[in-house]
Amino acid sequence: MFGDLATKALTLLPPEEAHKATIRGLKSPFAPRYHGLVDPALRTRIAGMDLPNPIGIAAGFDKNAEVPDALLAMGFGFAEVGAVTPRPQPGNPSPRVFRLREDDAVINRYGFNNDGLQTIGARLKARAGKPGVVGINLGANKDSEDRAGDYVTSLKALEHDVSFLTVNVSSPNTEGLRDLQGREALAGLLSRVIAARTTSKPVFVKVAPDLTDEDKADIAAAALESGVDGMIVSNTTLSRDGLKSSDAAEKGGLSGKPLFEMSTEVLRDFANELGGRLPLIGVGGITSAEDAFTKIKNGASAVQLYTALIYQGPGLVTRMLEELPQLLKAEGFKTIDDAVGAAL
Repeated sequence: MFGDLATKALTLLPPEEAHKATIRGLKSPFAPRYHGLVDPALRTRIAGMDLPNPIGIAAGFDKNAEVPDALLAMGFGFAEVGAVTPRPQPGNPSPRVFRLREDDAVINRYGFNNDGLQTIGARLKARAGKPGVVGINLGANKDSEDRAGDYVTSLKALEHDVSFLTVNVSSPNTEGLRDLQGREALAGLLSRVIAARTTSKPVFVKVAPDLTDEDKADIAAAALESGVDGMIVSNTTLSRDGLKSSDAAEKGGLSGKPLFEMSTEVLRDFANELGGRLPLIGVGGITSAEDAFTKIKNGASAVQLYTALIYQGPGLVTRMLEELPQLLKAEGFKTIDDAVGAAL
């Protein structure tokens, strides 16, 4: 994360150890910073939140809310930390993350490993009031008897100390979690979460890319009926189509470049289904400014990335901030907002 040489050095470590080293590095005085001026054309507003630019760091990178401000300093327009569960949990046994170098991809089966609500909540409370948009991804404990109740518990504890909250029902690494994406289950879950909210903080729901047309229609309907403020499309996939790596058969969620076309298609489908009634954040396989721009033109008001940083390092954020305004200008758009949904 600290330039090309450091990025290459980190890839020599086992993936999970490299990630831990990156988090430690972001806590140091030598953490990378973006020193340029962000083009005003990149400013945008989503669900009532003003963003200096539409590029966010996806949940899963800063699982325990240790370095959100360092990520914002890198140039990200917003950061989503977590996922958090009410009780700490270690996640699935190691090894549980695999680099697929030939595919510019990663497979992980972490399983919501995190420090738990009490510890993560204390970190978020300590930074409350600082500038920058920081949200929290909410998950459920693996052995919970009331998974919907887990989301409610965490929302109540954290809503005052974050900019937004995301109901994550799409991780493939907690058995049965994706069952909550069914229309009846999702409507019930989201209704409980929204009813528990006492602030105006936006609530998003994050969905999987592995959905049928019927699934998409049901999820869109449940989202609209419940009163959530937006959707994040999408999480990792269980698909393994076209992969070259020897680790392609590992269990878990696939992220990175192979996910781009699938996740963008699902994003476009939700944008058409919702017809502008809810804002969307596009995630999945973004490796360049061009990829981010494609997501935006297919309905995303903002985007998130993670896996590409493993292979490209922090320079990716700088390049995207410099190249996105050029892409806007080349296609005749004055602002990011003008480009949202232009390809629909």
